[in-house]
Amino acid sequence: MNRLAAGLSIAAAFAAGCGANQLLRPALAAENVTAQIIHTGEMEGDALGPANNVGYRSKMFASADGATISIQVGNVPKHLHPNTNEIQYILDGTGTIWLGDKEVTVKPGDLVIIPKGTPHGGTKPISGQVKAIAIKTPPQAPDDTKLLD
Repeated sequence: MNRLAAGLSIAAAFAAGCGANQLLRPALAAENVTAQIIHTGEMEGDALGPANNVGYRSKMFASADGATISIQVGNVPKHLHPNTNEIQYILDGTGTIWLGDKEVTVKPGDLVIIPKGTPHGGTKPISGQVKAIAIKTPPQAPDDTKLLD
């Protein structure tokens, strides 16, 4: 009897989780995915959006299923995202960034994993500007950046 009750409870919890996932999915990220090829090597200057006061540019290409994908280039002040995980794939440039409490060197081909709450940024170029694909999950809310010293 206990096995039957436990089995039914697990099945009910699984079904509820699947249902909640389907009901909440539209709230997590707007579907904005189209089949496309993005020639990242050609994405320069204004094609990546307007530069901020330190020359940082970013352009989002997709937002779906709880994540956003963008290309970013340039320096960004040291900061953290309390509620968003970030994965960066370095496309171009070599430089140093802060990751946690260490300054590390990044180069093309590197994959940088940044769990939510982890200080990062402060890009210092060594060779060319650092350009990266950034995947954020869940999508970053407008108020989910805390600047650090």
